[in-house]
Amino acid sequence: MDTALDFQIQKVEHSRLKDLSLENIPFGKYFSDHMLEADYENGEWKNVEIKPYQPLLLEPSLAALHYGQAIFEGIKAYRTQNGEAVIFRPYDNFNRFNKSAARMCMPEVPEEIFVEGMKQLIELDKNWIPAMEEHSLYIRPFMFSTDTQLGVKPSATYKFIILLSPTGPYYAQPMKIYVEEKYTRAAPGGVGFSKNAGNYGGSMMAAKEAQKLGYDQVLWTDAFEHKWLQEVGMMNVVFIINNTAVTPSLEEGTILEGVTRASVLTLLAEMGLKVEERRININEVMDAYKNGSLKEVFGTGTAATIAPIKELRYKDFVMQFDVASNTIAPKVKQELNAIRYSLTEDRFNWLFKI
Repeated sequence: MDTALDFQIQKVEHSRLKDLSLENIPFGKYFSDHMLEADYENGEWKNVEIKPYQPLLLEPSLAALHYGQAIFEGIKAYRTQNGEAVIFRPYDNFNRFNKSAARMCMPEVPEEIFVEGMKQLIELDKNWIPAMEEHSLYIRPFMFSTDTQLGVKPSATYKFIILLSPTGPYYAQPMKIYVEEKYTRAAPGGVGFSKNAGNYGGSMMAAKEAQKLGYDQVLWTDAFEHKWLQEVGMMNVVFIINNTAVTPSLEEGTILEGVTRASVLTLLAEMGLKVEERRININEVMDAYKNGSLKEVFGTGTAATIAPIKELRYKDFVMQFDVASNTIAPKVKQELNAIRYSLTEDRFNWLFKI
């Protein structure tokens, strides 16, 4: 395979796929036969190779383990109705990955490694893409610092890897969400907009305490008043108020610029809804619920795609939604899937063919 970069490719002798059923496979548990790996040293990327999935040999002084320089992305590849393999909007994730890298003082990964490498890796393991509804191949590019000397400073060396994981539906059931007032995910000037590992590690306590109360996840609020809404769990959130779709603004840099979020907002506008990206606080949501104008609430994300919310609790006020009567969320999910599986025209040029 001729590319701008010299890729070394080592194939497995026997695929593990023959021992695995891809039907209703759990998220993130199994990985394909191969992975991509590259090293950053002396100001350049080198040792780019696709090789059998295998453990890493790391020193205990590895900088990423001590100082948290680690970022990742989540992308999906699909099997279309005519059997083609396609990746959904990889360039959006490529751009976001490098924004995260810049914020975390890490080097950018060039397009020929991130996109072309991903393409070659999936081409090699395309049989791992499930050919079933609501199934896909989850793509996890990630990068971490690899200096082996203690000291709080940006690392001089890094490792970039891409893993592939076949997956079925992420959230099978509508969710119950607790509005978080104690813990904070992100504040202006922080790293909330970047997809770094620390954001996820820091979110676990809030989710764990919400689960003790019978809720699936939390709806994050701002760090100062704990009223302005940010994300729901690891997803962006959308409120349908009358004929308007409202989602928290990206301007403060406290929430992730979701690729699924952008896709959903595009489709909602096409469906005739007014779309507003702005600040929204919990009082506005409660008022809309009380006067009957809050029609639907749902999360959007790469893993979950569209996750309907059936209950939202703020303090002792519980808002319940009959998700069976939802019309907007199911319709936008259906349309998004139709594009992903090539059941309809890719009119926004979102699909990248392998």
